[in-house]
Amino acid sequence: MKISTKGEYALRALIVLGRNEPKIIQIKEIAAETLVPIQYLEQILLQLKGLGYVKSKRGVNGGYHLKLSPDLIIIGKIIRDLEGPLAPMSCVSITSYEYCPLEDKACVLKPLWGLIRDVVADLLDHTTLKDLLEGNIYKKINLKHNH
Repeated sequence: MKISTKGEYALRALIVLGRNEPKIIQIKEIAAETLVPIQYLEQILLQLKGLGYVKSKRGVNGGYHLKLSPDLIIIGKIIRDLEGPLAPMSCVSITSYEYCPLEDKACVLKPLWGLIRDVVADLLDHTTLKDLLEGNIYKKINLKHNH
């Protein structure tokens, strides 16, 4: 799994919209808060609109706002929608599996890649935009953390 700038910027935009819900936010305000160039942000917001995460309003007072409640926006789904599979290697991907010849030789890495996929997928699939906005992500995992 690799999160591109598109995935990162999409999450930043959704966070800005979630913090300001239900207010309509102009794209220039989103760009200023997320540090994303307006032209790139326009493409991302159009994709998020097409995927059903945001709505837009045209005109002088136009802009964007969330289409769904933050508690219904699941981070794992957004990442998959924008980036593709969460698996670190295609040999353990559930949606984009690709055969590897080492599988026939009892590859000892495959269980590690599968565990990484499962842990990442579990965390992202149980984290909502609301969790991010409220800072509740550490309640979802049993790892020691510093923050």
